[in-house]
Amino acid sequence: MTHRIFNFILAAISCILILVMSNGKALAQNTNIIHYTCSNQIYQALDKQKIKAFTKVEGIRVSVSTLSSNAAVSQLLCGRSELASTTRHLYPRDIEQGLRQIPICKDPLAIIVRKGCGVNNLTEKQVQDIFSGIIINWKELGGKDLKITVIIPGKETAANKNFRRYFMKHKDIKYDIMTWDSTMAVTTVENFPCGTISFIGQGSVAKDPNIRTIKIDGKLPEDPDYPYYQIFYYVIRGKAPNEAVKKFIAHTFSEAGRKLIQENGMIPRPCSEN
Repeated sequence: MTHRIFNFILAAISCILILVMSNGKALAQNTNIIHYTCSNQIYQALDKQKIKAFTKVEGIRVSVSTLSSNAAVSQLLCGRSELASTTRHLYPRDIEQGLRQIPICKDPLAIIVRKGCGVNNLTEKQVQDIFSGIIINWKELGGKDLKITVIIPGKETAANKNFRRYFMKHKDIKYDIMTWDSTMAVTTVENFPCGTISFIGQGSVAKDPNIRTIKIDGKLPEDPDYPYYQIFYYVIRGKAPNEAVKKFIAHTFSEAGRKLIQENGMIPRPCSEN
């Protein structure tokens, strides 16, 4: 019986390997479709709109899966996509496995609230005190008598890690609700009563009428000297992507692509770097 089980497991592993290898071959041969694993934040802030425009211009379809930054990169490593995007730097182990990142733009990391809390400006220290559970009511900040409900995206999301690094200086966060991904945090803020607070890349909420971004020390995310931001990256395997992926990346850095980035409150790469 043990021998049969062993043979069954071996056969199953072989089937999986064949499927993975054949899938990788199919990706390499098809030049009319791009398999793209996209960061949730980047999809919402940029590629949700850009993909339609790209397909209309180039006639190349984009099969997109929206994931966390970590998952998007992992899918690229596994050969399940030809292009990934992330809101974090690649880890050394990723680079050792042949991945290369291409910066797209800067995306200010915004503190967001549901309209109606009565506060428009916070200091960095006040942000830290809110997210560490020291300040629990908006009236402590000159706002309305409302409990502060802290909503954060999951610990493994790039938004969480970037917020913890830039705003919290790696201090612990005390929260009321944790969402599965970063963009779900925005939806949760929208659907809860006034008093909610969270954080997300500015591009994800630039055109959302129900969300207010808070000034930090008098500066809004769209101000040129706002100090808290993420960098969006495309990630490819090897030194050069295939022709379809090259066109997709080039479209992002075209005049139309740069205009879309700016319209969504983000800062494009300088032309000298393209």
